[in-house]
Amino acid sequence: MLYTVSLKENRDFRRLYGSKTNVVNPYMAVYCRKNKLGMNRLGLTVGTKVGHAVVRNRVRRRLREAYRMQEAGILKGYDIVIVARVRAAGAAYQALYSSLADSLVRLKLMQR
Repeated sequence: MLYTVSLKENRDFRRLYGSKTNVVNPYMAVYCRKNKLGMNRLGLTVGTKVGHAVVRNRVRRRLREAYRMQEAGILKGYDIVIVARVRAAGAAYQALYSSLADSLVRLKLMQR
């Protein structure tokens, strides 16, 4: 990912979970909050309810790729956390991609 670094600290995830700017759809919940770094930070969460390790890693890879394909159009300076829901395990990549795109538009994170 060219313009994004990983979000790793637990306190950063908790701060985002408490933010009021979030969007929920059948495949994922997306939380965002402005940061003062001038770059985006992305965090992915895939819980054990989604499936065993192979399934969770597949979902994580697909979500990361869907984000990467849209990264150039996303506004800079935000922390973004994507939480996969159980339905994401059986979803096709195109469904995850369009779901993430819709979520980013609803959060007003996409450039025109």
